[in-house]
Amino acid sequence: MSLLKAAIIGGGNIADNNHIPALNQLSEQVELVAVCSRDFSKARALADKHGIAHAFDNTAELYSQCAPDVVVICTPNNLHYPQTMEALSHNCHVFCEKPPALNAQNAREMADLAAKKGLTLAYNLQLRQTGEWTLLTRCKADGLLGEIYHIKAHFLRRRGIPGWGYFTNKAMQGGGALIDLGVHVLDLALLALGYPTPDQVLGNTYDFIGKAGGKGLMGSWNPSTFEVEDAATAYLSFPNKASIVLSASFALNQQADKERNLEVFGSKGALNCFPLRYTPK
Repeated sequence: MSLLKAAIIGGGNIADNNHIPALNQLSEQVELVAVCSRDFSKARALADKHGIAHAFDNTAELYSQCAPDVVVICTPNNLHYPQTMEALSHNCHVFCEKPPALNAQNAREMADLAAKKGLTLAYNLQLRQTGEWTLLTRCKADGLLGEIYHIKAHFLRRRGIPGWGYFTNKAMQGGGALIDLGVHVLDLALLALGYPTPDQVLGNTYDFIGKAGGKGLMGSWNPSTFEVEDAATAYLSFPNKASIVLSASFALNQQADKERNLEVFGSKGALNCFPLRYTPK
């Protein structure tokens, strides 16, 4: 079987530290042939560091010269939609960083085009791959939880506003803590319920700490260019009366530096996901 040719779009830390090393571990199935970044020097440096043959600063040359089978997109959020649509139009499978897009309409168009072309489109919602989530789904399938009717989902940092990249730029990212962190636990909560559509959503966002400026676990941030929320809370209600309470923060006046969890409550038992702990009725 011939190797799948893969290309990386995005020359930042997540490509360097996560996606390229992961693809290199699949060297018997995948050949990483190119890196593309709007900054050619970044693309070239990253390609040289990891022994990748080609570097580009525009996607048109990438597709014409390398014809990849798979494209991994790890660029700012506002580029996910156009770059995914372009990759799909070139008949490439796509693995895209989360969130899918800045709005639901764009995300639907991406999914529809992938389905139309018979291509795989996946997103890096990596908590689905954890052992804890695998065991939770097994408990659910074995009936240990009964009917799930309430979930608490949170992903919180005490002082974790990124001091690098574009995380505080609303035009590029679309939002702050909710779209960057909360999306992970919200995905799991919805998945545990079968991904229903809520009939009521109530939420609030905050920027008190972000607008004050400071330094935290991920460097210093500039309050004058802080355009997103540093914390968000939401309550989601569903037609069958199931509910989700969601909270996410880059910065929150809490004791722990970082907390991430999913608490699932069912008619026959409850389950704490991180760390995994089952409580029978």
